[in-house]
Amino acid sequence: MSPTLRSIVCGVLGLTLSAAGSTAAAAATTIAGEAAPACVQYTAGWRYTFVSNGCDTVQQVTVEYRDGTAVPCRTAAPGETVTFPGYGTSGNEVLGVVLCGTTPA
Repeated sequence: MSPTLRSIVCGVLGLTLSAAGSTAAAAATTIAGEAAPACVQYTAGWRYTFVSNGCDTVQQVTVEYRDGTAVPCRTAAPGETVTFPGYGTSGNEVLGVVLCGTTPA
């Protein structure tokens, strides 16, 4: 095998394994839960979804999308706003915010 071909094959294999590992890691760290309390509010836009914690306690949250897109759990301290991806240009929809937790790595 030529050095150039070997580099291409190794690069593609590395990217494939990296993507698979990232997906598995995200799935392993997010535990789906119940709807976030009313003191957690969100504003969805095509580019970003902002989730604000108006509660007196720390909240671990994630956003649910109509197409099932999975995003990592984020921790929001009282008064803090965290950012998630928006609904995009392909007509996806943000369904709401749910509580989540992280599992030990």
